[in-house]
Amino acid sequence: MTRIFVDADACPVKDEVLKAAARFDLEVFLVSNQWMRMPVGPKVTKQVVAEGADAADDWIVDHVEPGDLVITSDIPLASRSLEKGAEALGPTGKAFTRDNIGMALAMRELKAELRETGADRGFNASFTQRDRSNFLNSIDRLLVRLTRG
Repeated sequence: MTRIFVDADACPVKDEVLKAAARFDLEVFLVSNQWMRMPVGPKVTKQVVAEGADAADDWIVDHVEPGDLVITSDIPLASRSLEKGAEALGPTGKAFTRDNIGMALAMRELKAELRETGADRGFNASFTQRDRSNFLNSIDRLLVRLTRG
């Protein structure tokens, strides 16, 4: 059975994930470095991990299985999740796949290098209502595929 793992510390679509999971009657793990004050349902686990840059990522990768879904904007975590046979979806609705993860990792490294040299100031685009809508459409399509074979 599909489970959903959320890299939850900075995830802007936690509420949307919980609603989608409830519609499909799926278990959710909200994984973070700190306690989150938010109501959750009976199939939701708030998993608090130790402080550290990759502690939440490592916990997710240690527990995710083929057929599960990982919600993250962290490209290395998405890559590690795909390696374990899980699906990975960003909060803007962009699916990470075996076909696009290599390019996503390369672009991440390029942007980091540009920030280090001062050629890029590293501003991220704001999360928009359109991003939220794209996410809702993407998670519904993905969960239909995962839960109905």
